[in-house]
Amino acid sequence: MFLDYLKKEIIKKKALKELGQLKDKKGFLKAGLPRFNRLFGRDSLISAWQLLDKKPGICQATLEVLSQLQGKVFNKEREEEPGKIIHETNLGKHSHLKNHFPFPYFGSIDSTPLFLILFSFYYRKTRNIKFLNRHWKNILMALHWMEECGDRDKDLFLEYERKNPKGLFHQAWKDSSENTLRIKPPVAMVEVQGYQYLALKEISWLAEIKQDQDLAEKLEQRTEKIKDKFNKEFWMENEKYFALALDKQKKQRKAITSNPGHLLFTGILNKDKADFIVRRLFKKDLFTPFGIRTHSSLEPDFNARSYHLGAVWPHDNWIIAQGLKKMGYQGEYKRIKNAIMLAYNEIGFLPEFYGVINEKVTLEMRNKPCYPQAWSSAALFNFLSD
Repeated sequence: MFLDYLKKEIIKKKALKELGQLKDKKGFLKAGLPRFNRLFGRDSLISAWQLLDKKPGICQATLEVLSQLQGKVFNKEREEEPGKIIHETNLGKHSHLKNHFPFPYFGSIDSTPLFLILFSFYYRKTRNIKFLNRHWKNILMALHWMEECGDRDKDLFLEYERKNPKGLFHQAWKDSSENTLRIKPPVAMVEVQGYQYLALKEISWLAEIKQDQDLAEKLEQRTEKIKDKFNKEFWMENEKYFALALDKQKKQRKAITSNPGHLLFTGILNKDKADFIVRRLFKKDLFTPFGIRTHSSLEPDFNARSYHLGAVWPHDNWIIAQGLKKMGYQGEYKRIKNAIMLAYNEIGFLPEFYGVINEKVTLEMRNKPCYPQAWSSAALFNFLSD
């Protein structure tokens, strides 16, 4: 037992050292080395969430810098809109050398709802009312962006379509400059609707603390409508699973992926659907001894070496695991935790992503995995701190 404890502490110390390599002097975490040594909205928020229990200062620093960079004007080249949270920037540099879009760049559909979720999670942890009061305007601006810009067609779903042809085609977490997911925009991704739902629920609670009952009630009413419509329009009855997305014609992009696993922590699921989601995630085409794949091996475009169409991502698994724990699926939570630890033991570290072929881990992928990567090292630290 002592040796197990000692081993855990050694691995946690190593993970913290990796995170230290990525920590900016402003206190937030840059995404990863060597390719992503800069601030990403989505990545920084998720890694701050992973470390919130032990390192709440990182969350505060992340929310602070993202508030400062929050969108203020309409700018198609940067894909900036008032209230929107950035996709990425490199403080002190002006553009992305590969994709040639200017910094700060705002091509992200999920950074803004995650920003709102983390504000609430941070307040629940710290009860830092001064910080909340100081940034209440940022919260209101982000809410306004979701309703007015994120949902332009007023169908209650957050959708994206790039405005800069040199920007990202896909703007949820499986982001890409190419149409790897084979969807016609505007695109409403499945997990993003869960993020939006939880963001509105959490800010409704904060609005009550701020004694803004009108806002709290408005947000609660909107969440009820979103939940009802989402469970109808994204549900694939034959597959007993949620579609990857809705496309331009509001048609389902039917694919079995890890994305619906993110819904488990958000509360958007109708109770009768949760069991179906959990069972499907652990079938052999998705679940491996080293974690859940991003894409089912039964899909025609599956490739175990592909960045988003078959690899295993530790942070993806960690988010799914949080939902399993929250909803009481303790056995399934432990299966994911053990799978990620097994991957760590096999590789000797936890990279950005990896492949699983014939039940063996490989780092010989189409894209070379980054290491260290903040949301992988933070996932490892969180699992071991649980």
